[in-house]
Amino acid sequence: THSTRAQRTPPGAGMASRKEGTGSTAASSSSTGGVAGKGKGKGGSGDSAVKQVQIDGLVVLKIIKHYQEEGQGTEVVQGVLLGLVVEDRLEITNCFPFPQHTEDDADFDEVQYQMEMMRSLRHVNIDHLHVGWYQSTYYGSFVTRALLDSQFSYQHAIEESVVLIYDPIKTAQGSLSLKAYRLTPKLMEVCKEKDFSPEALKKANITFEHMFEEVPIVIKNSHLINVLMWELEKKSAVADKHELLSLASSNHLGKNLQLLMDRVDDMSQDIVKYNTYMRNTSKQQQQKHQYQQRRQQENMQRQSRGEPPLPEEDLSKLFKPLQPPARMDSLLIAGQINTYCQNIKEFTAQNLGKLFMAQALQEYNN
Repeated sequence: THSTRAQRTPPGAGMASRKEGTGSTAASSSSTGGVAGKGKGKGGSGDSAVKQVQIDGLVVLKIIKHYQEEGQGTEVVQGVLLGLVVEDRLEITNCFPFPQHTEDDADFDEVQYQMEMMRSLRHVNIDHLHVGWYQSTYYGSFVTRALLDSQFSYQHAIEESVVLIYDPIKTAQGSLSLKAYRLTPKLMEVCKEKDFSPEALKKANITFEHMFEEVPIVIKNSHLINVLMWELEKKSAVADKHELLSLASSNHLGKNLQLLMDRVDDMSQDIVKYNTYMRNTSKQQQQKHQYQQRRQQENMQRQSRGEPPLPEEDLSKLFKPLQPPARMDSLLIAGQINTYCQNIKEFTAQNLGKLFMAQALQEYNN
């Protein structure tokens, strides 16, 4: 199983600020001096939700470097995203990692560390406003309760905040895998109430498709960096790209199928628990009905003998209601299964395309 990290908590509410203006499109090196501190309320439904995430290329490189330096195999790395909000666009212009520390470091204050980092960045005139956090993932295994609780804490304190999910394994195969997610308004309301019973989730109409919403990402660089990349591309040797035409399936598909089967087994066990609860509830209802019928018959016999009826009893004490299993875990498992299926779909679509192309070329040559 992949390792998980503790729940993350933002250092305070109102850390994201909104920059007023109409023509601002630059995402690099924005000065915080001209930012209006117009923080939004906790968890409110603001006038304009975040519809796009714009990330500096330097931020992407920092996230990749963080995993390469500290991410060992299944180890998950996490960090803080800094930037500002321009109309309905969230601009991420800087980031810094959470330090690696063990459970023995009881004196380490993570919130204080974040505040010190943002204070230091402000002193050197770099964007220091908290707009979310990032996390690496192992074969797309990020739909967990820890991520849900952390993102709820961020989004409740900072409405515009997002979580960036970086997949280093898929990125190593040649395509950058970086996605931004937010909790849907329905799930935010359920998390505020902290009622994850089957009735509450049914009333809120929450399914695994309505838990997270993906926000489109645009990576933006300054014109000078684009010129530099163009110069470097001219000077660099031509890379051998023949491996992209390889017809052999890598272990990526097999690993995704293995993880998918593990989560399906978890879902099966969860279904067994719920069915057991339903059977026990039905059995208890039958026992309660039989008890009421026996008392009714006995009262009728006592009435015929001219005796007073039996005193009323509290049935809730005799038949204590059974505790229903929390359904949030089932939704998270279903969401993770959906993520694995999407990954398998993308991989098989590319692989089948190459096979059909090779078949057509072979038929043409013959």
